[in-house]
Amino acid sequence: MASGDNQPIIIKKVKKGGHGHHGGAWKVAYADFVTAMMAFFMLLWLLNVTTDEQKQGIADYFAPASASRSTSGSGGILGGKTLVAEGSRISENGTPSVAISLTPPSNPTDEDVHNEYEEEEQNSGDTEQEKMAQAMAEQEEKAFEEAQEALKRAIEEVPALADLGKHLMVDMTPEGLRIQLVDREQESMFPSGSAHMHEFTRALIERIALVVGKLPNKIAVSGHTDATPFRNGLGYTNWELSTDRANASRRVLLDAGLDSKRIESVIGRADNDPLLPDDPFSATNRRISIVLLREAGRQAKTENNAPPPATLETQPVGPLPPAQQ
Repeated sequence: MASGDNQPIIIKKVKKGGHGHHGGAWKVAYADFVTAMMAFFMLLWLLNVTTDEQKQGIADYFAPASASRSTSGSGGILGGKTLVAEGSRISENGTPSVAISLTPPSNPTDEDVHNEYEEEEQNSGDTEQEKMAQAMAEQEEKAFEEAQEALKRAIEEVPALADLGKHLMVDMTPEGLRIQLVDREQESMFPSGSAHMHEFTRALIERIALVVGKLPNKIAVSGHTDATPFRNGLGYTNWELSTDRANASRRVLLDAGLDSKRIESVIGRADNDPLLPDDPFSATNRRISIVLLREAGRQAKTENNAPPPATLETQPVGPLPPAQQ
């Protein structure tokens, strides 16, 4: 081989190196995988140790319709309660067990909100009615006191009636202002066994009508006798006598100008409601009772639950017209 044909031999040396650095992203992915597997096995464990009722409770708790509207405080996800009521524990057979008690937060429905609103409105209305009723009762009590004083003056202003004040008894009762014309020993308002009153009795009732006529209250009239039996052989008893005397008093009230619509009741009680229970035969038990009934309680609530008037419409008990003597 000729020397001119010799070519240089070039030897390339290949330098082998290690794999390049790939970074740590795979570690994050692996950690997520392990976490997911752990959560998966925990889920399988919980499904194994919980009852069907507890599973249903968990499902209801995470249902979208039962999610709490509140975002903080006791209205949050757990509503201020722990997830595990009694905590994890080891059962008798050595296997782990857990007791879970979940109460789904309740959302107020439209009906609940409406009922709550109505309840608040009713409570507010009741409070306003109570205040109004109390104010009306106080005003009515004041009107009764004025009527009591006016009645006393009305009797004293008539010389012929001044001595008859001993037959008049006025007091306050739960029913209202009670005005009573009572008999005295040897001096009766009616003849014995009769419903035809004496003239001075009529004059007293007329003065009473002038006073009570200035107030709007309803009136109840009742007649009373003592315990002495009344017999006339015709079946006429103390019941009939007391009723007839109450009706006679009613007629005098109307003749004196009292509106007939003001009369609430006219009854005879015979001897069933004695003024002196310890002395049923006393003449004081024979009487006519005229009661100005309290109106504040009945006006406090109207049929449509509308608020009552701001004031009790009463006229002041002023001076009475001169009596005819």
